Amino acid sequence: MSVYSHGFARIAAAVPVVALADPHRNAERTIALIEQAHAADAALVVFPEMGLCGYSVDDLVQQDALTDAVMAALDQIVEATVGLRPLVAVGAPLRVDDALFNCAVLIQDGTILGVTPKSYLPNYREFYEQRYFAAARDAVVDTVRLGGQEVPFGTDLIFEAADAPGLRVHAEVCEDSWVPIPPSTWASLAGATVLVNLSGSPVTVGKEAYRESLVTGQSARCVAAQVYVASGFGESTTDLAWDGDALIAENGTLLARSEAFAMHEQLIVTDVDLDRLRQERARMISLRDQVGDYSAQARDFRRIGFTLGDLDQADTDLRRTVPRYPFVPASEADRERRCREVMNIQVQGLAQRMRAIGCQQVVIGVSGGLDSTLALLAAVETFDRLGLDRTGIHAYTMPGFATADHTLARSHVLMNSLGISGSELDIRPSALQMLTDLGHPFVDGEPVYDITFENVQAGERTSHLFRLANHLGGIVLGTGDLSELALGWCTYGVGDQMSHYNVNGSVPKSLIQHQIRAMIDAGSYLPETTAALREILADVITPELIPPGEDGAVQSTEDTVGPYALHDFFLYYLTRFGYRPAKIAYLAEQAWGDKTTGHWPSMMGDEERNEYDAATIGRWLEVFLRRFMANQFKRTAMPNGPKIGSGGSLSPRGDWRAPSDAPATVWLDGLD
Repeated sequence: MSVYSHGFARIAAAVPVVALADPHRNAERTIALIEQAHAADAALVVFPEMGLCGYSVDDLVQQDALTDAVMAALDQIVEATVGLRPLVAVGAPLRVDDALFNCAVLIQDGTILGVTPKSYLPNYREFYEQRYFAAARDAVVDTVRLGGQEVPFGTDLIFEAADAPGLRVHAEVCEDSWVPIPPSTWASLAGATVLVNLSGSPVTVGKEAYRESLVTGQSARCVAAQVYVASGFGESTTDLAWDGDALIAENGTLLARSEAFAMHEQLIVTDVDLDRLRQERARMISLRDQVGDYSAQARDFRRIGFTLGDLDQADTDLRRTVPRYPFVPASEADRERRCREVMNIQVQGLAQRMRAIGCQQVVIGVSGGLDSTLALLAAVETFDRLGLDRTGIHAYTMPGFATADHTLARSHVLMNSLGISGSELDIRPSALQMLTDLGHPFVDGEPVYDITFENVQAGERTSHLFRLANHLGGIVLGTGDLSELALGWCTYGVGDQMSHYNVNGSVPKSLIQHQIRAMIDAGSYLPETTAALREILADVITPELIPPGEDGAVQSTEDTVGPYALHDFFLYYLTRFGYRPAKIAYLAEQAWGDKTTGHWPSMMGDEERNEYDAATIGRWLEVFLRRFMANQFKRTAMPNGPKIGSGGSLSPRGDWRAPSDAPATVWLDGLD
């Protein structure tokens, strides 16, 4: 269960306290932080620009005494890394022939693997680097002799770990990331997945936010991880200040950041998901197109191999947040924004469909449960925005053999308080007639509640809705959600699978509850509507097709198919990233194990769900995989509906195209 066995690589960014113009002391501090990174099982640790002497040494960098001391400090570090795992990137001024270069030196296990000189030298405002250094393009050699060995030298170096698939590191120095086309862009096209930037970067007002946008933006454009480390406390404050800003981002997401303006050394550590980068790059054909367009530049890169060793002994716990609800933002402000955006997409989709077919009547079944409630609220919002009378929404609550009095009452409250055309249509007589025609034992008084008994009721409801739509000149609005479609927890050809248009088709169950809660918080409903919505949120998720047992227990969907919280988690990582079942189980245990989780939003209200152990996760993941693969035929025939989020939809015309008869064998074998 090592983090490396599941496609992660542990990355560290180090901000030492600078000993200005004292390479020996800087080497000692660097070595101490390397040892910490090794103890933390890191594969890579990155230090600031010119870290062995300090970025702000100005003209002192041209003094032979200082550059000689830098070389001695470099030897110290090389010797100290023997037997240590991490690939180390340190900043140092190096003499090459008759020129001085501002360099990133890559070291691992007592060996200098390569040196990358800075390409672009700032010479404006507080920067005067062209006074001291030559640029990478001025070099006339592609190797240098360091520590008694010939070492690759240039901006075309990618350092590839033999035993951590996908870990390919490229280094650049400070200003290189601030130009329109950074060297790391070419490196990413050549296969680099982790882009490191050794920076000096004094701080000024507003620079912190700009750095974050720069780092996250570059990681997103290159579909890569980026590590950025700026100089910190100890640099000269003659005319500048230094905040020691270190950031690690992955494909546009900031994973870790140092404490700003700290007066102590720092080592930030996080785990980068190499599998995610590989999957995203494989899907982005446009990225591959650019590789083809610039194939000459991409092919020119040299790859330098190294071995990390003993990765199976590394840490088992991830050093990154794995959200329990990947479809639901953790912060309240982000959740509110997400819910508002989802409703806008649903309304826009339905409004356009109604306009396109010239329809001003909608027919919907209202059960008093989550899904039909959200679809109803979306219909109300659509009619309001189109300036249509809400009475054009024809809602029907259709009690069956297991409909509870309180859910029936809630349905009426919703329909009446929202000002729509609401009616009750009892399906029991027609359902009983069909059961009689089928010769079902329930007709003779036997308590047989099989799949036929359930689906006769579901089918009767849908049959009535479609015929009502014919009668009223409207369309049937679907209610089935993404989670139900994934599990196949929908009867083929009925309302939770079939309709004229479905606004919920790519909304997961874990988000629907927050959607309704956000609508309540908006405060635009009557008190009786709000009260009914709160009851719906608090109630058990049930199809209400089987009467309660002798103990009064109602039919529970989650008792049958498993917790939606886990199934939405599985769905996200299977369809969004194509992860192996073993990795999905590992991530679920990281998210749902015995950890502090109070900051994650609960699906079920104010109380947090129980944790799930590995056995429970494995059991429900097996159920998910079997049901997901077996029910593709239902998704192949799903109606139109808007795609909601980047987590995708299961529409056969969009994000998920799969054969209806593929078995789950290889996924179940992978889980085992």
